[in-house]
Amino acid sequence: MAKVKNGDYVQVHYTGALENGDVFDSSDGRGPLEFQAGGGMVIPGFNDAVMDMEIHEEKQVVLNPDQAYGERRDDMEREFSTEMLGGQKVEVGQMLQFSSPRGPMPGQVLEVTEDKFKVDFNHPLAGKTLVFTIKLAGISDQPTQQACGCGCSSTDCGTSCG
Repeated sequence: MAKVKNGDYVQVHYTGALENGDVFDSSDGRGPLEFQAGGGMVIPGFNDAVMDMEIHEEKQVVLNPDQAYGERRDDMEREFSTEMLGGQKVEVGQMLQFSSPRGPMPGQVLEVTEDKFKVDFNHPLAGKTLVFTIKLAGISDQPTQQACGCGCSSTDCGTSCG
């Protein structure tokens, strides 16, 4: 039976949870996630987990932060003047989009005062250990799904990329 190797396009069903069991993402109710093994489109530990899997094989993997979204970094928190908001009100917990040289960058508002607001640009899962259940649905030498246009390989962009 064929096993996943670098360069293969794989289709996987998955559930991602935190150590406490809280699910943060799942392909349940959607088609499988498709990506190229070794292509850098998924977190390193997820990519490594599918290597050498066979079709219909299922496994559970525990990924430390260095295999996933990295450790939380204090230098990813920044303060801005509220003047840049042009009168728009923001609230703690709100997600904002910022422009950066690398493209759009989401950040979560941590604090708001009269003249400043603080934003955290860490990925929401940074610093967390993640538990994935992965089932390999397919292996191919070319993509089998139409990309949605946002950079992911989902046909259900609103759920996967949203």
